[in-house]
Amino acid sequence: MKFHYLSVLIHRQAEKYGDKIALKYRDYEKSQWLSVSWNQFSALVRQAANAMVKLGIAEQENVGIFSQNKPECLYVDFAAFANRAVTIPLYATSSPAQAQYIINDAQIRFLFVGEQFQYDAAFSVMGFCHSLEKLILFDRHIQRDPRDTTSIYFDDFLKLGEGLPCNDEVEARTARVQETDLANILYTSGTTGEPKGVMLHHSNWMEQFRTHAIRLTTMSDRDVSMNFLPLTHVFERGWVYVCLTMGVQICINLRPQDIQTTIKEVRPTLMCSVPRFWEKVYMGVQEKIQQESGVRRALMEDAIRVGKLHNGEYLRQGKTPPLMLHLKYKFYEKTVYALLKKTIGIENGNFFPTAGAAVSDEICEFVHAVGIHMMVGYGLTESTATVSCYPPDGRYVPGSVGEVMPDLECKIGENNEILLRGKSITKGYYKKAEATAQAIDADGWFHTGDAGRLEGRTLFLTERIKDLFKTSNGKYICPQALETKLVIDRYIDQIAIIADQRKFVSALIVPVYGLVKQYAEEKGIAYGSMKELLEHPKVQALFRARIETLQQQFAHYEQIKRFTLLPEPFSMERGELTNTLKVKRAVVATNYKVQIDKMYEE
Repeated sequence: MKFHYLSVLIHRQAEKYGDKIALKYRDYEKSQWLSVSWNQFSALVRQAANAMVKLGIAEQENVGIFSQNKPECLYVDFAAFANRAVTIPLYATSSPAQAQYIINDAQIRFLFVGEQFQYDAAFSVMGFCHSLEKLILFDRHIQRDPRDTTSIYFDDFLKLGEGLPCNDEVEARTARVQETDLANILYTSGTTGEPKGVMLHHSNWMEQFRTHAIRLTTMSDRDVSMNFLPLTHVFERGWVYVCLTMGVQICINLRPQDIQTTIKEVRPTLMCSVPRFWEKVYMGVQEKIQQESGVRRALMEDAIRVGKLHNGEYLRQGKTPPLMLHLKYKFYEKTVYALLKKTIGIENGNFFPTAGAAVSDEICEFVHAVGIHMMVGYGLTESTATVSCYPPDGRYVPGSVGEVMPDLECKIGENNEILLRGKSITKGYYKKAEATAQAIDADGWFHTGDAGRLEGRTLFLTERIKDLFKTSNGKYICPQALETKLVIDRYIDQIAIIADQRKFVSALIVPVYGLVKQYAEEKGIAYGSMKELLEHPKVQALFRARIETLQQQFAHYEQIKRFTLLPEPFSMERGELTNTLKVKRAVVATNYKVQIDKMYEE
């Protein structure tokens, strides 16, 4: 299979697929999904590429895209690639200060913005961004600031390319594209320090297209993929690019909170997600079982037990299940599992790549038991996404993050650190020679900062080296291991483990408020505020019991001794979460210093 450069990918696919649907997106005003064919996609990319030349965008110039997921993000991406330009996506939720940092670091002149929020943030920092010349606005509904004399709407930008006035120049630039050209700079949100711009070249992407075609044997142009995670994130960006190389139809979900509705409207065969999505599915099923009684409850519990045995104990290990077990499984497949998948909207599922955080064994076992092929993987921005993943045939090894991708070198270094070398690994951080030298050693090995072990080519993550806590007693604690274990509890929404330089482990917990209120009603607990309710002895006892049950497998010194239930969730606005919703431990430690210190009072 020949893989085309990103600069011509859409045009080559249009030659192959013509009027077949390439993209779909939801028109919120009409409440319907609109389609874009490969031919239309190609024509829009050509027009946008011509408009870019008209604007004066040069080869290898950095172009910014500050938007939630929209088809326009892809038109701009591929128009830039045709011009040998570099695209830099900013998270749609970025604060003005975060946007300002990236615009200045990358010296962006032209910034494409999605909706009002991004426009307001970008316009507010224009005076501090001396390189920034023009904002190009995707959404016609954006109200421009009265002082704004330079920005234009995207449809007016496209008009600059009508009739393809600069096509000869675009074609000439496209012909000059090489593997060594920079394609993207992706700024990592980082749980520590200022963001670093990871440079991804065309060669990085080409290698991932090649190896994914080898690994993902069940994926084809008959698949439909739901684009749900932000395109800014390397996982979703890489996935969408791979889908485009394989002719997969992409349905773009604009608003993350709408996924439960849009997934049922699209009923995709593929979808990238983070473990939190499956944790919520698991918690939903557990809740449903709790609410049922008698025969229905027994049936649901038996269906999960049978699935775990059939898929987990037999199929996963290449063994043939006994006939009676197999017949029972087939019965549940048509009834309980089918209903569950239909309720979520994934009854047409092929497989579902999942990464971005640790997946607990319980979640993994449950999802596979009910016949959902969740394909756990591991990757980083610096590795152009995938380092390892399961094959798509349903095989998986509990606790692992799959098999290392073909032709990617992987070894375990000092402190069990995972080291990588290969064509998909970044050449370094933009304008940060020192950080690059720290991350990539003299022999070309990239140091991931993650600890793990290899069994053959199967990779296991053990902890994030940089996140290891050392208690004042000299014991090492891996906070993620505890957090992954506890967050599957239906009463726990978010959790941050505290232990560094402390004499024991404690936790800040954001409960699922609705369930706590329900519990209060059942137990006749009166309360004036959420804070008062969470401090009630009965609620404290409920959480203590649930924590004790879940942390039994941990060593005594690793277990949570005290906890605080928080009356409001961690938030991005207060800087407590990254754009990918990971907890920023240093910020949480500062913002909740009073609550934390109280847990360590004698």
